[in-house]
Amino acid sequence: MLGTIVNVATIIAGSLIGGTFKKVMSEELSKSLMMVMGLCAFGLGINAVVQNMPKSEYPVLFIVSLALGCLIGTLLKLDQRVARLTNRKDDGGNLGQGIVTGCLIFCIGTLSILGPVQSALYGDYTYLFTNASLDFVTAMVLAATYGVGMAFAAGILFLWQGGIYLLTLLVGNFITDVMMVEISIVGGFLIAMSGLSIMKIKDFHTLNCLPALAVPIIWCLIRG
Repeated sequence: MLGTIVNVATIIAGSLIGGTFKKVMSEELSKSLMMVMGLCAFGLGINAVVQNMPKSEYPVLFIVSLALGCLIGTLLKLDQRVARLTNRKDDGGNLGQGIVTGCLIFCIGTLSILGPVQSALYGDYTYLFTNASLDFVTAMVLAATYGVGMAFAAGILFLWQGGIYLLTLLVGNFITDVMMVEISIVGGFLIAMSGLSIMKIKDFHTLNCLPALAVPIIWCLIRG
């Protein structure tokens, strides 16, 4: 778990630094940075989809995943619940949207998914330490946009990587290439949706769709 703890610490540190910088930024600069972050998130999401879609063995799975995820998340009112929790911490932007975007960027990726597996099986922290350095910079930029409340995303990352780590200890390496592809496609769509929401082009209530990430994992485990 050392690699995950370091990763969590870098996100918290980056959030504190970025949140401090936000306090001295003008409103105009803050809005400009938010637009750039939205565009970057959209680009990252589309890139993940384009790269992995041709490799998919289940071309319709991402549609089913997004539909089921949206249905479950809407019934659970995830977006509204998180909005209420983050409302008091909001520094002028939509902190809830920022946390969702941060969690997706931090959690959906080869380094963040395979890192805990390498750590559990071989005690190799290379992936996680590399991911930590990238997340440090990302956390600073996000916190400069949304405020120090972005540190909450570190808790989500801990649960995500910690869950993968513990499951790997119990059952071995359950992350297959097929599962990675399907998770990346769904995650790519969610990141792109979050980017469009940040730019205020269309509010997709991305948080309600987060359960979609569980569908490819469950499907691949059943098929496997």
